[in-house]
Amino acid sequence: MLPLTIEAAQKLSDLLTAGNALQQQISTLAASANVTVPLITAEQVVLSSTVPAMGDKDLQLTYPRICLYTAAVKNTQVEKFRSLSGTISVVADIWASGNLLSDTDQWIHYYVESITELLRQNIGDWGDGLFFSGMYDVQLQAPKVGGLGFVESATVTCTLNVSRS
Repeated sequence: MLPLTIEAAQKLSDLLTAGNALQQQISTLAASANVTVPLITAEQVVLSSTVPAMGDKDLQLTYPRICLYTAAVKNTQVEKFRSLSGTISVVADIWASGNLLSDTDQWIHYYVESITELLRQNIGDWGDGLFFSGMYDVQLQAPKVGGLGFVESATVTCTLNVSRS
C-alpha cells in the first residue's frame, strides 16, 4: 500500500489523466473560445514537488506540466474511533512556458479552469477513505523569465477529507 501522502497525489493524477480527461477539458475550453492552447498530456502530469529551476534541468520535465504533491496532512480526530480522521492537502503546480509573454499569460488561465472544472465534476468519494468536498484554492503567480522564454505558474490546492482505521 502506498503512503497516504503519495496515494492522495496519485488519486488526483488519476482523475486528471484517466481517459485523457485534462487534455479533453483543455481542448474543449480552448475550442469554445476559438484559441489555441498547448495540451497537457498524461506524461506531463508528474508526482513531484520540484521547483521550476530544477525541473528545467531535468530533460524529462517539459512545458506545459503539472507537478502533483501532498503539502499537508492534518489528523483532527473528527471521527474518534478512526486512527486517521482529518484532511490532506494535495497541490497541483501548473507551469506554462513560451517565447511570448502574452501566450503564457493566457494559457495558464485555461489550465487552471480545466483542472478546477474537473475537480468540480468529481466532488465525492475518491476511494480508499479519501473524500473531496469541492473545496480548493487557486494562487496565480506573476510571469518570470525562464523556461522557453517566459514561465508562468499557478497553484491549485484541493483539500481531501481522510477517514481511515
